[in-house]
Amino acid sequence: MEIAGKVAVITGAASGIGRAVAAELARRNVRAMALVDMGENIDAVAAEVNAVAGRPVAYPYRGDTTDEAFRASVFDSISSQFDTVRMCVPAAGITRDDLAVRIDKITGKARIYPVDRFKQVLDVNLVAPVYWALEMIGRIAENRAACGLKRWQPSEGMQGSIVFIGSVSSQGNRGQISYASTKAGLEGAAATIMKEAIFYGVRCGLIHPGFTDTPMVRAMGDDYISKHILPFTQLSRLIRPEEIADAICFMLANSAVSGELWADAGWHAPA
Repeated sequence: MEIAGKVAVITGAASGIGRAVAAELARRNVRAMALVDMGENIDAVAAEVNAVAGRPVAYPYRGDTTDEAFRASVFDSISSQFDTVRMCVPAAGITRDDLAVRIDKITGKARIYPVDRFKQVLDVNLVAPVYWALEMIGRIAENRAACGLKRWQPSEGMQGSIVFIGSVSSQGNRGQISYASTKAGLEGAAATIMKEAIFYGVRCGLIHPGFTDTPMVRAMGDDYISKHILPFTQLSRLIRPEEIADAICFMLANSAVSGELWADAGWHAPA
């Protein structure tokens, strides 16, 4: 599927991988992008992307990706201004890391990871991305139905493409019971969506980045990164967001690519 001339939606676009994807799509001549984030700097990010591109291409939308009404309003807005959204990269995500079970040194009682925190991570990292993807698929399906089209045929060309952001933590990672669970959950969601959405000509894939130089990873602290990440990474450095963005665009555009792509820089968790 050609990226040039298409309309895209990217969540988590104010920083990290989402921001890098926005810059890369602009470089590849996407027609327009909805840049979605809760961060106050999303307007500045959109302005920066437009300045580099030399044209208006990025349009900022500030809000909560778990809010259904907000999600629908973003699609309504960008579609009415340009065209049906054909690419979706729901990159917004959070971590709330802690051990699943910890013994209180004073009381001797077990402290279990809070269920409300687990549900928060689940809503942001798993439920929201799935429904941003389904929103796009639903609108493409409606457009096809309005044109009297049913099952997609290869001669039509691909109608849409989705890339979810997984993680090497989906294989399990100490202290990430909620985060790892959501990223593993995206594997099942992506595989199921691909089997269903291809009826409408929409592909769905999943990329598993390794530890990338993003605010989320930097928040772990330089000491943690130097002791627990870099020694187990074959590149001996954090992955650059631009490297992941390039891989995501490859997945969006190349119709022969399906399933999951591991972009882990050779990282393997210690036992």
